[in-house]
Amino acid sequence: MSLTADHLFDVRGLVTIVTGAASGLGLAIAEAMAANGAVVVLADRNETELKRVSRDVLPAAEIAAVDVADPDAIRRLTDDVVVRKGKLDVVFANAGISAGPGIVSPKGAIENIDLAAWNEVLATNQTGVFTTMQAAARHMKAQRSGRIVVTASVGGLRGAWATGYSYAASKAAVVNLVRQAALELAPFGIQVNAIAPGFFRTALGGGRLLDEAGTKPLEAMVPMKRIAMPREIAGVSLLLASPAASYITGSVFTVDGGITAA
Repeated sequence: MSLTADHLFDVRGLVTIVTGAASGLGLAIAEAMAANGAVVVLADRNETELKRVSRDVLPAAEIAAVDVADPDAIRRLTDDVVVRKGKLDVVFANAGISAGPGIVSPKGAIENIDLAAWNEVLATNQTGVFTTMQAAARHMKAQRSGRIVVTASVGGLRGAWATGYSYAASKAAVVNLVRQAALELAPFGIQVNAIAPGFFRTALGGGRLLDEAGTKPLEAMVPMKRIAMPREIAGVSLLLASPAASYITGSVFTVDGGITAA
């Protein structure tokens, strides 16, 4: 095995689905994979944004308007990709939503949590990740290879004032989903890992991470004293899709500027 970077991080030709790919971290992951030669399918429930990305950012990528909260839709997507491409190498289960303020706000206090909003977040962030993994695993088991990479969060690894209950609970759940799936799927040559981002400049959370003034209190929580840019998720994403990660499964990679070390 060559130890050159060109070989270790070679993702050329890998058929890859990225959910939540119309913006934020999903788009950054998709851009990184496409820039390095992967065959990328962008999936998102926001069809308008998908079309814009296809037109302006990643014209070579395919798009699919899919809500991961609909298990039939994500199953149809994986089936269609395998029929047309002949395989499914990598799935980034990245789609996620946030609802409501963190527990630092009175509106985020436990007695004020709306159950409908709670269920909406879990339907996408927890059940949607599970059904995405499930749909991918069916095909990857048959071909006895594949990579599944889940976007978790540091909010699922520790308590945090800036995080709401439903988001924290859903992200904690997917961390153990990853570990559970890694155990079952390892004998089939399938590796399952998670990336746990900290604070990134994305629209998640109502856009507060895009507002310079609004991020000042958050920056104070980060040892590196800044909010990350979406492109800073690219390196670990490429790693987990590439030959360099050949012996990594069931792991959680924090990309958080040191939050979980504090």
